[in-house]
Amino acid sequence: MPNFKRIDRITQEVKKELSLIIRELKDPRIPLMTSVVNVKVANDLKVAKAYISVMGDEKTKNDCIAALKNAAGFIRREIGSRVDLRYTPEFVFVLDDSIEYGSHISEVLKNL
Repeated sequence: MPNFKRIDRITQEVKKELSLIIRELKDPRIPLMTSVVNVKVANDLKVAKAYISVMGDEKTKNDCIAALKNAAGFIRREIGSRVDLRYTPEFVFVLDDSIEYGSHISEVLKNL
C-alpha cells in the first residue's frame, strides 16, 4: 500500500467535494464546462488554491472566476459541512488553461 500523507488525502477529498459544489451552483456566469483541475491545500489547512479550467472565450473565463470568488464564502461553508476538518480552508481560485491547451495540441497533431 502506498504511503500517503494526511494532507494528500484531505486534498483529494476537498477536490472531489469542490467539483460537486461547483456543479450545484446556480450562478449563470459559471458554464457547464467548468472543471477543477487541481487543488493544493496548505499544510496548516488555512488556504486552498483551486485550479479551475473553463472552456470558452476570455470573458467567459473571467466571469466564471469572478463568480467563484463571489461564492467563496458559500463554498467554504459547504466544504466545512461535507469534510470534517478542524479548519476549513479559504479558497483562492486560479484560472488554468491546461485542458484547452491539450485540446489545441491534439488538433494540431490531428492536422499534421
